[in-house]
Amino acid sequence: MDPLAAVSEELAELDGQIADIFRALSNGFQKLEKVKDVNRQSRQLEELTDKMRECKRLIKEFDREVKEMESRTDANTHRKLNEKKQSMVKELNSYVALKKQHQSNLESNKRVELFDGPNEGFGEENVLLASSMTNQQLIDRGNQMMDETDQAVDRAKKVVLDTVDVGTETAAALKAQTEQMSSIVNELDSIHFSIKKASKLVKEIGRQVATDKCIMALLFLIVIGVIVIMIVKLVNPNNKDIRDIPGLAPPAMNRRLLWDS
Repeated sequence: MDPLAAVSEELAELDGQIADIFRALSNGFQKLEKVKDVNRQSRQLEELTDKMRECKRLIKEFDREVKEMESRTDANTHRKLNEKKQSMVKELNSYVALKKQHQSNLESNKRVELFDGPNEGFGEENVLLASSMTNQQLIDRGNQMMDETDQAVDRAKKVVLDTVDVGTETAAALKAQTEQMSSIVNELDSIHFSIKKASKLVKEIGRQVATDKCIMALLFLIVIGVIVIMIVKLVNPNNKDIRDIPGLAPPAMNRRLLWDS
């Protein structure tokens, strides 16, 4: 039997879900090592990232349950639960580091050289062209190529600077959005936790209401029975089969006046 089940069924259930995600992450990263296609690696890495987010949410819920049970458990049990949570966090952090490593490798594989291009056969054409030109023409042609190269370098620098500016703005926007999303996720986790607690409370209230209804129905039947007995006794007071109700005086006998005798 799972030791956590003796403490709390909810903690045992959360522990099982987290263990399943850790197994899925381990298998996923092992498969990722064998994938060579960059696009497939990217998609699989996104799936593993989603699993890590779900695992983080479950660990937070596990931590909240542990804190809520602190007053109902002894110090030794509470210490073991905290150690269990810390081991979960440590294992999740190891997968996060592994994900960052794969992400870095993936970005390096996607990087392309800006100045690569087809250049086969150009050497022979340049030799033939140079043989038909004078020294001055060669000098002018060299200066022209240098100017074109300088212009290309300037354009490349401008593109790089624009890219850096756009990247900086994008990084700032992504950071703000990430913080906002993290705040939203925390609020959703709190709402989910509150809904679970409210559901438990509603179930307990429902059971109490059902018990109260049974008691009220029983009292109603008793009252109806007493009323029926009273009516029968009043209608037929000479019926000896029905005992008098304790506390209820028997009906008064007919009195005869002296002069009637």
